[in-house]
Order: sequence, then C-alpha cells, then structure tokens
Amino acid sequence: MNVGFLGIQYSFGLQQSAINPIFLFLGATEEQLPILNLAGPITGLIVQPIIGAISDKTWSPRFGRRKPFFLIGAILGSICLFFFPLSPALWFAVGLLWILDVGNNMAMEPYRAFVGDKLPEKQFSIGYQMQSLFVGAGILLANASIFLFQDWFGGGEEVAGEVPKWLYYSFFIGAFLSIATILWSVFTTPEIPPTEEEMVEIEKHRALPFEERLFAPFREIWKAIVQMPKFLWKLAIVYLFQWYALFVYWQFITPLFRKTMGMDTSEAAAQAAKMSTTYNVTTALVALVLVPLALKFGNKKVYALSLLGSALALFAIPYITDSFYVLAPMVLFGIGWAAMMGIPYSMVSKIVPQDRRGVYMGILNMMIVIPMGIQTVSFGAIYKNILGGSPINAMLFAGVLFTLAFVFALRLKMPKEKQEANLQNS
Repeated sequence: MNVGFLGIQYSFGLQQSAINPIFLFLGATEEQLPILNLAGPITGLIVQPIIGAISDKTWSPRFGRRKPFFLIGAILGSICLFFFPLSPALWFAVGLLWILDVGNNMAMEPYRAFVGDKLPEKQFSIGYQMQSLFVGAGILLANASIFLFQDWFGGGEEVAGEVPKWLYYSFFIGAFLSIATILWSVFTTPEIPPTEEEMVEIEKHRALPFEERLFAPFREIWKAIVQMPKFLWKLAIVYLFQWYALFVYWQFITPLFRKTMGMDTSEAAAQAAKMSTTYNVTTALVALVLVPLALKFGNKKVYALSLLGSALALFAIPYITDSFYVLAPMVLFGIGWAAMMGIPYSMVSKIVPQDRRGVYMGILNMMIVIPMGIQTVSFGAIYKNILGGSPINAMLFAGVLFTLAFVFALRLKMPKEKQEANLQNS
C-alpha cells in the first residue's frame, strides 16, 4: 500500500537537499532562497485541499477513488525531475519547481487519505507510521545518492551558472522511481468501494450542473474549516512553528556548512545530504518503534518530546565543526521527523468523518504550507536585517521555533469519546 510513497518522498528528498544548491549554482544569493521556494507552499495550499475534496466525491469501479490523482501527479513529477538538472538558468529551474510541486502535491494528498480509507481505525497508528517509514526510506535514498554521486563523479572546479553533472544522476533516478513505485501501488492495492451512503452522496454530486460541481470543492473546503474540530486548530499552532523551522533548516543547512566548515557549495551540499541521510536512516529504523511507545505513553507525549529533540539538534549543529560528529544530532532530528510524519496523521484520521477524510487531509496540508509560505516571504528580511545574514543564527532561530512547537504540542488533547474508543480498540 505504501510503496508508492517511496517515489513521492524521493522527490521531496531532492527538494530538501538538492534544489537549493542548484539555485545557488545558477546564481541565487542566500537571502533569495526563501522566496525562491514559494512554489511548495502555494501549490500545497491550492492543490491538496482541492484534490482532497474532489477525490472524496469520486468513484470509478475501474480506476478507484484516490488512485487516478496520485498517478497523474506521479507522471507530472517524473517529467519535471528528469528536466530539472538540465535547467539552463535560474528562472527555468524555479518554473520547473512550481510544476514539480503541483505533481507532488497532487500525488501526496490522496495518498494520505488512501491509507485511512483502507485501514480500520485500530490500525491507523501502524498504517501511518509505516508511511513514515517510507518517508524516511525515500528521502534516505535521495540524499544518499547525492553524496555518493558527488564522491564518485564529482571533483573539479565549480562553473558559475552550471549545474554539476554529478547531480544529474540523482534526478534521473527520481524520475524513474516517481512513476514506478506509484504504478506498483496502483496495480497491487485495490481500493475499497464506497458504502451505500457514500455512493448516494457521490451520485448526488455527479447529478449537479457543471458550474456547481466546479465550485463544490471550494464550498466543501470552507464548510470543513468552519466545522473543524478544536483539536485541529491547536495542531495548526504547533505546525506554524514546526514547519517554519523545517523550511529554515532545509534552506540554510548548505550555507551553514559553507560558513562553519569553509566548504564550497558542492562539498556543503554533499554534507547536507549526509545530514539528511542520517536522520532519515533514523526515521526508517524508529518509525514503527514509535507505535508501541505512543500506545503506552500517548501520542501527544511522544510527539511533543520528538519536537524538543529536534530543537536540541538544531541548537547543537552550528557549534560542531567536524563533518563526522555533526551527524550525531541528526539521530534526535530523525526521531522527530518520524513522529512528525506519522503521529499527527494518525490522530487526525481518528477524529474526522470518514467521508470527509480527503478534504481534512488537504486542510491538514494547508496547516503545513501556510507556515512555509509565511517563511518564504518573511525570512529573507529576517535573515538579512535581524539575524545579520548569518546561517548560524538562522539555525539557532529554527531551534527556538521547534521549542515553541514543543510547548504548544503539550496542549494537544484528543476528544474524550475518541480517547475511550481508541483504548477499546487497542
């Protein structure tokens, strides 16, 4: 069921570790990096909730409910990954990133709902933590390919305005995995047909005039936001600090190593990939271990402590100047990433109606991309005018934000009736 997530997350792994170095290779300045990453937040904000709402009202006996959307998204992403390292100029790479993010978001949102559709509630934790394992595995492969290919095929002086050839191979592999892994899930995992009640609603939607069907997803999104459980509003506050901090880390880890270790951009990108590889190895190893821990101590405690561990990791990284020992904090970061990619989705799936799971997973993604959007338009000025243009200060700033996320995560509380049901199921 989750194999297709490997290809999607390989693509996101490249976005985390290779996209910003490519922007730097093509002439971008460090303070431009946040705004150049605007594609992710904007496309996620628009695409995911709309696709979620549409897929909730979709059913085909042949193609299913969610599969058509993540298959189209995978094809689009695969094409963009192939051409990305061939970008002749910065504007071309930025444009491809917009299209790539549309494809990735079209694939990801229905995939989240797909897992919830297939599993009984008592298996949500294991299902979403298994998805977290594939998140770690996909990003791990992407980042391992970056530093391995740099080691095998790198070398020589960097040429301004050109992407090094060693980066090509990672993107070509990603183009293959994006479509191949999705096809595996499409052909091996049948979708469960809608219930009679759900089918009645789907037929009602199909009977609407075209104009009403066109605007129905937007009305459904607004209705879901108005009726959103209080738990999701509290989670949105946690996500505000968590995802702002993550975007800062991904954008400035390469500039940080240019500053603290005196590396050139290629060396710093390879070191950043090693950091990401380390935390994603940890994620893959601990993702399923978090399931019994969450059952014993509660989702909230495990999630909150993981955020605190991520904060401690970011506080440590700027002060470690050895390229090997600086990998150690990534163990804490990897535990945090495993929790972030699994526990919130499990909690949300338990409290939202099944027939609206797609739209609520889209809204959950809005809670991710809105902080990212705020970061892309605000952090360039903060970095230049408040943090003194220092990547060290940027990393410490991200650590402070993770600490705030930890504090607000302690305030999360599942509805009482859901807590009782979960205890019975477990």
